[in-house]
Amino acid sequence: MNELSQSCQAELAALALRVREHIVRMSADGGCFIGASLSCADILVYLYARVLRIAPATAADPGRDYFFLSKGHDVPALYGTLAELGFIPRARLENHLKPSDRIYWHPNRAVPGVEFHSGSLGHLLSVAIGVALDIKLRGEDGRVYVLLGDGELDEGSIWEACLVAHAQGLDNLVAIVDRNGFQANMATEDLLPLEPIDEKFRAFGWSASTCDGHDFSSLAAALRGLPREPERPTAIVARTVRGKGLPSIEGRADRWFVSFTRAEVEALLAELHGGGPATVTSEARIVR
Repeated sequence: MNELSQSCQAELAALALRVREHIVRMSADGGCFIGASLSCADILVYLYARVLRIAPATAADPGRDYFFLSKGHDVPALYGTLAELGFIPRARLENHLKPSDRIYWHPNRAVPGVEFHSGSLGHLLSVAIGVALDIKLRGEDGRVYVLLGDGELDEGSIWEACLVAHAQGLDNLVAIVDRNGFQANMATEDLLPLEPIDEKFRAFGWSASTCDGHDFSSLAAALRGLPREPERPTAIVARTVRGKGLPSIEGRADRWFVSFTRAEVEALLAELHGGGPATVTSEARIVR
């Protein structure tokens, strides 16, 4: 089947909506990196629901697929996905930023389903290369998927890793770039232009393509039939919108990290479900 059925797309959309609800709720009482978490929600939902060979019962199976969230500040999207798919109880998300739990601004391996700590950008592609190489040496057929931020591509370690991945012929490695056009509180092209990203990956020996990161059929086409080229790692540039699902904050540079009040969260949840644009007065703030 070349395209997803309407019922499958509806199921994925419903799951993504629930994940976005979790993200919005985590933007209160200390806040979260909401803009980029919302931009990658559809990517994570599609990976976990349709691509990754991993489930709560097989989370420690050495033959599983691996997922690494290199852009660790987007962990609310990962938390929400893991909660919806049974890796962790949904109620545990209410512990966000509480000292009694490990549910906070970046991934922690103490949370079931999290493969590796991340937060400092530019590191996890190298970790993923090590795992992909180990899988090859063991003669297994598992794949390793890494979600990168577009601003993260400014890190030289990313491109060093790309050279190594190609040199090792790691066609079981897939890097997905959440191309929402922003890094922190600035557009990427205003700070350090990145385009053409797909051509850069090709120049480093990767097979590369682009897709719509909010369209499940487009994601399906991009992730189908891997590896696209034998002995070459795969890069997928997923075009997304920062703050996707909340028109009042979509594409806004100042809504990357926010801490909303409970009343504002309820207004945003209503907007998420098709209500009018929410009015929020809480100031976005920079986290250092």
